[in-house]
Amino acid sequence: QVQLVESGGGLVQAGGSLRVSCAASGRTFSRSAMGWFRQAPGKEREFVAAIGWSGSTTYYAESVKGRFTISRDNTKNTLYLQMNSLKPEDTAIYYCAAGPGSYYPLRSRQEYNYWGQGTQVTVSS
Repeated sequence: QVQLVESGGGLVQAGGSLRVSCAASGRTFSRSAMGWFRQAPGKEREFVAAIGWSGSTTYYAESVKGRFTISRDNTKNTLYLQMNSLKPEDTAIYYCAAGPGSYYPLRSRQEYNYWGQGTQVTVSS
């Protein structure tokens, strides 16, 4: 079992930056592919970014490519999402997710087994 707790969300002006974190419990974090998803009001949860177990491989949604960076610290069991040049359309609840052991990032919600409770990110115009 893996438990995930997100933190670092908040209110930021458009053009600003924010870093959200996801602390994972359990011994399997370092062998798990991890991902970030987001859900805006009235919309379905969508993929944002993913990273393989080693941290060497990443994948991003087109809407965030070049602005967001996913990373992980396996010694701290922590996943990060650095968000720069934020836009009002980035406003959503951000969720981290843990999947099976994979060197390559996983892009589909259905591939992830564990989810955090989410952290709110609000970008004002």
